[in-house]
Amino acid sequence: MIRWLRILFLVVLAVVLLTVALAHRDPVAVKLMPENLSTFVGTDWAAWSMELPLYAVIFGGIVAGLLIGFFWEWMREHKHRAEARRKAKEVKTLQREVSTLKSKVETANAAGAPKNDVLTALSKSA
Repeated sequence: MIRWLRILFLVVLAVVLLTVALAHRDPVAVKLMPENLSTFVGTDWAAWSMELPLYAVIFGGIVAGLLIGFFWEWMREHKHRAEARRKAKEVKTLQREVSTLKSKVETANAAGAPKNDVLTALSKSA
């Protein structure tokens, strides 16, 4: 059911995007800076412009906004990833220590030593 809803949503989204693209095919001039500001700067690169269809400008703005948002979120979550990495390293160290202690206890038990402190105290008193 959820799979069909997702497919239906994607089809509707594709139809809407296609409709927007077909309705906005007229070329528009995309400029790096406004004309007054580019003449103030006085360099050739400041007067850069390009003719693009309006739908390309709209979709390009959406994609640029998504990429900026993803990057911003990735930078914001850096402290959480660093904390998780530090905790994973600590867990690995503790697991290694536990396995070392278990192997020591097993070798002591194999040598005939009492299994815990209570048994040791009882064996000394007897």
